Amino acid sequence: MKLPDGPKTSPLLQLLQWSNDTLGYMKASTQSYGDIFSARLGSNSNLTVYVSNPQAIQQILVGESKEFDNTGNQLFKPILGKYSLTTLTGESHRRHRQLIMPSFHGGRLKAYGNQICDITQQVFNQLTPGKTFLARSAVQEISEQVILNAVFGVNKGERLQKLNQLVSSILEYAKYPFVSSLFFLPFLRKDLGRWSPWGYVCHLMRQIDELLYSEIQECRQKCNPESTDILSLLMSSRDENGEPMTDEELRDELLTLMVGGKDGIASAMAWSLYWVHHLPHIREKLIEEIDTLGSSPDHVSIVRLPYLNAVYKEILRISPVEIQAEPRIVKSPVELLGYELPIGTILIPSIYLVHQRQDLYPEPQQFKPERFLEKQFPYYEYLPYGGGDRRCPGSAFAEFTMKLVLATILSHYQLKLANNRPVRPVLSGLNLVPGDGVKMVFLGTRTSTATQKSKDLLSEVE
Repeated sequence: MKLPDGPKTSPLLQLLQWSNDTLGYMKASTQSYGDIFSARLGSNSNLTVYVSNPQAIQQILVGESKEFDNTGNQLFKPILGKYSLTTLTGESHRRHRQLIMPSFHGGRLKAYGNQICDITQQVFNQLTPGKTFLARSAVQEISEQVILNAVFGVNKGERLQKLNQLVSSILEYAKYPFVSSLFFLPFLRKDLGRWSPWGYVCHLMRQIDELLYSEIQECRQKCNPESTDILSLLMSSRDENGEPMTDEELRDELLTLMVGGKDGIASAMAWSLYWVHHLPHIREKLIEEIDTLGSSPDHVSIVRLPYLNAVYKEILRISPVEIQAEPRIVKSPVELLGYELPIGTILIPSIYLVHQRQDLYPEPQQFKPERFLEKQFPYYEYLPYGGGDRRCPGSAFAEFTMKLVLATILSHYQLKLANNRPVRPVLSGLNLVPGDGVKMVFLGTRTSTATQKSKDLLSEVE
């Protein structure tokens, strides 16, 4: 049986290399072994195969109901739980997806528009002109408050603020290479007290669970049918058998939304501020396009702007929300790119490597939004949110949020990078984040071109 080649070092050493320099490991393996290579990370006995060939990814996504099963992302099961859409597989995954998707329907998104813009202005109005700030910290605060509003309906109250802090703490803690390695090595996950590595994770999770279940119980008691927050919508949703979600199911999905939204959306927004200020001609072109909508544009018109859409797509190409799609497992022997893969092989489509392909994206390291004005890329060549039935259900919400935040910042404020040095991407979880947080200088508020013209006309009349 012909299997894909790959690194020959021990599984433990490969795991350490992957944890400490994921992108370096991926690039080196691709250069050495091509579009498909095998890897053995930690204690996983199954053959793991990374794929960056578009046609092979198309085969995986098209054949996932016949030749491939969804494994679910079991790495995060200790945190997100067994009922998270991320970790579920098969019929359970399909049921949960049907229950969750209505919460992210296009009509629902419009209700969040004013909140997103207001929160963005509240955060940036607190900045001091002439002072340096970290873009990632600012947009992290925006994403946190947006998520809390969308999921729970409010962003006030000691319970939700404490919950937000605890989720942030566990995300920060998981960034350390040794801690992230624990997710690959189950035998090291021992709760030896809160000062032990895994014990601290357990300590944080117990507090998170207590707060989440209290919030769920309070929401059930209030039971307001007019509420439009995601928690209320999930409580009122029913599957095809008329069954609602249990408290445990709600807990897992709420935590999944908070973890995914906080880190993913914030990372993408930080990259957006970096790229549009690193390349002034892109910023000016964006501002010019936004200003054509006038001083009070509606949110739908903003998110449909063609150049803003191209910039948004290029941000997620060069700095994808996640570096890999969710794994699939071979359930019957299959041939892929001339290799014979046995049952049990874990297949991982590499989003990052596909987006860096020279044949698809000439000069892939260069930020060029025009690519997306000149060509429509199929789902197996451009997949920032994954693909198939494992595609992120919150992708429309993330896109809506990112576009409105960027448009609001460019319309109302003047910023510049503290220095114009390239920012190195680092891995946080499975997200690419700016290594230095993107240091910027807040210059003050901005008067839009449309508003300035109105003032000039009024002065002439007077």
